[in-house]
Amino acid sequence: MGIFELIIIAIGLSMDAFSLSIVYGTLNLSKKIKNFLSITVGIFHFVMPILGSLLGLFIVNHIISNPDILVGIIFTILSIEMLLNIKELEEEKKDFKNLASAFLFGFSVSIDSFSVGIALGTHENNILLAGIIFSVCSFIFTYIGLNIGNFLTLKFGKIANVIGSIILLLLAVYYFFE
Repeated sequence: MGIFELIIIAIGLSMDAFSLSIVYGTLNLSKKIKNFLSITVGIFHFVMPILGSLLGLFIVNHIISNPDILVGIIFTILSIEMLLNIKELEEEKKDFKNLASAFLFGFSVSIDSFSVGIALGTHENNILLAGIIFSVCSFIFTYIGLNIGNFLTLKFGKIANVIGSIILLLLAVYYFFE
């Protein structure tokens, strides 16, 4: 998998963080909290695909013989899950009064990168590069989302989530027919 494909996947994964960041950006969070949330999401988007890739290697070596099927299934599930969670954007708005809330936010928007890590573990030789690209992209998207959240509507957050879902679904179709 090339850098361009990894960047496309990173953008798809970052849309979830971006859409929720827009919602949380409307809470007028302090600059310190915005920076901490962005860094937290970036770190989780680095660690989760690496952990997922280890599981992916185990699955390919011991359970499934065709990794493309696994990749297609994972991307399809993530795409559908992102589309189904659009309604939750309205209900998930909360304040970050402690570190646990910030870590929960970072973990929740990064769990899909664990699943993608499973898929990448079956194909990608340099999972560290993938983790770095995912981390930087998610950090940027989270930071931008938090900072422009005051000016954007909740509907734009939904659109960003739909775009991320579509990107993952297109990648799933690509892997099913590769």
